[in-house]
Amino acid sequence: MSVQPTISLIPLSLEWHSDALQQLYWATPGYWAMYNFSTPPAGQADHDLRAAAETPGRTLLGIVRPVEEATDAARGELVGMIDFRLHWPEEGIVYLGLVMVAEPYQRQGIGREAWGLLRPWLAQQGQMQTVRAAIEQFNPTALQFFASLGFVVTGEARRIQVGDKFVRLLYMELALHNLPGEG
Repeated sequence: MSVQPTISLIPLSLEWHSDALQQLYWATPGYWAMYNFSTPPAGQADHDLRAAAETPGRTLLGIVRPVEEATDAARGELVGMIDFRLHWPEEGIVYLGLVMVAEPYQRQGIGREAWGLLRPWLAQQGQMQTVRAAIEQFNPTALQFFASLGFVVTGEARRIQVGDKFVRLLYMELALHNLPGEG
């Protein structure tokens, strides 16, 4: 007996999802605090959705959970997002820029479930061989999360400037072969 997913993944667009994404950003104050922001910047969702639309292969997927009180089965609440880019930095590699879950829903398996929905698609329909992620060195929770999914630290690191702060990124990778059900 298979377990039914409790979430769905949907592509986010500027036209339909800007307000919902900005609300998600408001629901993740810890993420913004890591970068010395007291709140998410105004218009950050618009900026991110525009950037994704203008970048070849980049997609922002919303993590949506059904709203139980809704009478329309298609209604749901945006509780997270995944930002990724296919064939970057090279062919066959998907760069996973961010997995974000609203703080009230963290540590409930939503990020893991979202990855479980996305991973087979990346391997099969997306034809990706490797997933690459850059994790902030000062974010041990994210490092542990990705390690629990099977990602390994590559030993490569990069320092970038975010606002007035320098951030050291640690790279992690995961091969997408040998998924259950693959030949």
